[in-house]
Amino acid sequence: MRDSTLLPELIFRAAERDAAAPAVTYGKATLNYGELQESVARFASGLIGLGLARGERVAIYLEKRFETVIASFGAPAAGGVFVPLNPLLKPEQVGYIMRDCNVRVLVTSPERLALLQETLPACHDLRHVVVLDAADPTPALAGLNVLRWSSLLEAPAAAGHRVIDTDVVGILYTSGSTGKPKGVVLSHRNMVAGAKSVASYLENHAGDTLLAALPLSFDAGFSQLTTAFHVGARVVLLNYLLPRDVIKAIEREKVTGLTAVPPLYIQLTQLAWPEGITDHLRYFANTGGRMPRETLDALRRHLPRSKPFLMYGLTEAFRSTFLPPGEVDKRPDSIGKAIPNAEILVLREDGSPCAPNEPGELVHRGALVGMGYWNDPEKTAERYKPLPVHAPGREAGLVLPEIAVFSGDTVRMDEEGFLYFIGRRDEMMKTSGYRVSPTEVEEILYATKMVGECVAFGVDDDRLGQAIQVIATPPGDGTLDVAALLAECKARMPAYMVPAGIEVRSGPLPRNPNGKIDRKTLSTEWVANTNG
Repeated sequence: MRDSTLLPELIFRAAERDAAAPAVTYGKATLNYGELQESVARFASGLIGLGLARGERVAIYLEKRFETVIASFGAPAAGGVFVPLNPLLKPEQVGYIMRDCNVRVLVTSPERLALLQETLPACHDLRHVVVLDAADPTPALAGLNVLRWSSLLEAPAAAGHRVIDTDVVGILYTSGSTGKPKGVVLSHRNMVAGAKSVASYLENHAGDTLLAALPLSFDAGFSQLTTAFHVGARVVLLNYLLPRDVIKAIEREKVTGLTAVPPLYIQLTQLAWPEGITDHLRYFANTGGRMPRETLDALRRHLPRSKPFLMYGLTEAFRSTFLPPGEVDKRPDSIGKAIPNAEILVLREDGSPCAPNEPGELVHRGALVGMGYWNDPEKTAERYKPLPVHAPGREAGLVLPEIAVFSGDTVRMDEEGFLYFIGRRDEMMKTSGYRVSPTEVEEILYATKMVGECVAFGVDDDRLGQAIQVIATPPGDGTLDVAALLAECKARMPAYMVPAGIEVRSGPLPRNPNGKIDRKTLSTEWVANTNG
């Protein structure tokens, strides 16, 4: 059986193995691999019929549904590049991304298109809008060819442009916590190598059912599709309103694998879990930040027979590390070791390797390293740098440089090679001469069991340099006693780490488009309100 080298081949190879196997479930309907392959091929033919050139961008502005998956794999099958737009984005953000990467074709719904009426005229490279079928006639937009989804799929069969695995396959825009969103450019090789690596350590197989609860515009969210399709498993698409919907979907669909971010897991631990779920939920995996110890312990109590996988990754290199379930009891605070087919280095600022337990920057090398930020040489040069000449894996005789991702995250590696996250360099707080990670503060707050959600950040202070401010929500249906919480902080933290202030808010706290608690927005609002 042929192996996959291009992204759409993940579906095509699975269809060759078993066309009747279920591939994607949405609501009460399921597409098998044969049907999914046919739809992807027809969508690709439709794009070729529109004149899509090799490498041109196709934006997808939809919630999770069949058409989202078909377009995401159909655009690369035509030789184009897919750009998934988080459905939570507002028209202004959508317009910025479409202009930034010169989108040629937009795929969206009638409802979302109505929101974009004033935005699209400024997207000068846009030529075609594919609208999901609806009873109403398609709107007329000046200068744009607007056509129905079904019409696009009726185009004559046509071969896509020839591409190779180092060509661009997708551009994933990060949440842009420090300004405008950045488009991370990924190749076919990046995504296929990532699918194979993740599926290998999660031990995914054709009998799995994975729940796609994260946005497909998020690298870990899209990974649910790629890992499942690599092994011929089924993916369940879920657009949930409440955390309880996630538990209901896991139970209803007999989900075997769940990947989520810490804020969702924190909410899930506060709900009742049906006892039978742990019989079929083989694993739960964490990404997008370190899971608080209290949350991990609570999940393991709810799911005693489900294996926990603690993962670390960044969009610029897809996935980077994982902690095997057998190591969780020994070192629950670790982010593990490098995933298969990747190498993780911990380097000093001069590029030399750190000694065991010495803090340094996490640097990722290998097949998963992305292709930089779209149209942004300055930010690309900050993150994607040549490895130092004498870095591990670099022999003196090698002339051409190797580009690696310098994450900006501070970690340490113990004597056994296990990694521990310390903090983001741009989020580290400097107080009383000490560098403090907001994550570390949050971990201790969660451990008190006196908060539901929390976020810590530094604010300018003439005396301390920065004072530590916390915004927290009450636990569950309870109340938050600030004085008692501060007393616990003083008992559990060194004096320099104790928050200068704790503001109580009703939950949940706001998220960025990737589902993480939006530290940047909360800190900016707090400063504005305080100074105002």
